[in-house]
Amino acid sequence: MKPVPPRGRVPTAVTELIWKAADKLRGGMDAAEYKHVLLGLLYLRYLFLEFEESRQQLGEGFVDDPDAYTTLGLRWIPSAARWDMLAEKLRRPGCPAGETLDDALRALTRSNRDLDNVFPDGLGLAGRVDDQLVLGLFALFGDERVMGRGARTVRPGSGELYEYFLYFLDEFARVEGKRGGEFHTPKSVARLLVEMLEPHEGRVYDPCCGAGGLLVQARGFVQTRRGRECTDGLQVYGQEINQRTWRLAKMNLDLHGMASSGIGSRSADTLAEDRLRGLKADFVMAVPPFNMSDWARDEFDPRWRYGVPPARNANFAWLQHVISKLGDRGSAAVVLANGSLSSRQLGEDRIRVSMVEDDLVACVIALPDRLFRSTSIAACVWFLTKDKSSQGVRELTDRRGEVLFIDARAMGEMIGRAERVLTDANLREVVGTYRAWRGTDTSQEYQDVTGFCRSVRLGEIREHGHLLTPGRYVGSADISEEQRKGPVEGRVAELTRELLELLDAADRTEAEIRKHLGA
Repeated sequence: MKPVPPRGRVPTAVTELIWKAADKLRGGMDAAEYKHVLLGLLYLRYLFLEFEESRQQLGEGFVDDPDAYTTLGLRWIPSAARWDMLAEKLRRPGCPAGETLDDALRALTRSNRDLDNVFPDGLGLAGRVDDQLVLGLFALFGDERVMGRGARTVRPGSGELYEYFLYFLDEFARVEGKRGGEFHTPKSVARLLVEMLEPHEGRVYDPCCGAGGLLVQARGFVQTRRGRECTDGLQVYGQEINQRTWRLAKMNLDLHGMASSGIGSRSADTLAEDRLRGLKADFVMAVPPFNMSDWARDEFDPRWRYGVPPARNANFAWLQHVISKLGDRGSAAVVLANGSLSSRQLGEDRIRVSMVEDDLVACVIALPDRLFRSTSIAACVWFLTKDKSSQGVRELTDRRGEVLFIDARAMGEMIGRAERVLTDANLREVVGTYRAWRGTDTSQEYQDVTGFCRSVRLGEIREHGHLLTPGRYVGSADISEEQRKGPVEGRVAELTRELLELLDAADRTEAEIRKHLGA
């Protein structure tokens, strides 16, 4: 599948150059592989710019003193990995380009312990890609049009570089389709989670961090609210099972000027090996694999406070892991398959009952379809919190014993035949509703809106058998005759809503039948 034409904030001339390089690589490797080659080269370019800036600040006397750099917490770039010296070496006739770049990255890793496991085999170019093609790739990343008006005008941790990185993560996820969705959360979904949680400062944790998109989005939220230089109060942590994707996360955080030590020194399966056991986070965000059936289940794991999750589905393993990571006033946002809201199989209903009765569930959002490239399964967001009280001086609205339900299934707009995004207006409506309900935004008063949102007491949730499907509680909005005769797309959306409501009614009927049979 060929990369789609570039769009968005990144300069078209730059993206055309990079996709030109991507097209050259496509003959020798698939998208998952050339993604790491292109982003790895971009990262190497960034590291050299970072080193150049450090060298200017320290003065020429420090150029060949690695200890001076490491003592100050700066990276030392050995001569074999410096972009200018590599360019000179690669111009020599007969120089093995792929092998030279692989060696450069290995030298870089040996000189910087925080880069352990990021480039264990370089970029894997030697012997796999024609040397002339490698030279062309290197030249593209050295082009002024890629870096702006000259290397020294680009400040590491800001500007074009990380915009390129984010752009290409998103484009590669689109090119890879379902496989791409495993490493990259769609931007509109990431914004929803972050803006609902409002992580101004404290510890932010993602137990299945992919390429680090949610953690980067959290930093962006702080920058938007408090300014680009006001992110010191945010510490990010994460874990990722896939080694290649973990490398992308390390690079992504680094490019954004964020400490990447919080995601560890290697990849690991969070459910099998929690590498951050002592962590208590203020905010947790997660988009775990939906309905994962092949997972490392240990029925004696202390994380299963509300019940042992079934071997055939890890949804409630992820939820309970997240809960185990929350501090006394911590909050979390977890995207799961809709089945987690109503499943009665394999003991999942008992776990859900216990969580609801412990007053951990603050809000449930039903999402529109086709937001995720990796699956067609309908999804929802669980918002969990350890403290729904007014929290003293924060003067929030006391929501103990209540859950906010939001039905956003009719939201979003299609940007292609198979991909939907939440618009800025959608995000403002959903986020604004939650903030008004919780009391973090006092500029508006929360009100139930039929067909969209409703605050429900635990007593009513008990009456519905602790099922958490939003459509069950918010009701159906009245549709005028004019609206019913409107555009086909709108009519299809309304028919879809009606069908989902009928399915909800079927669930209620089933619950009543089971109740009577039990009696």
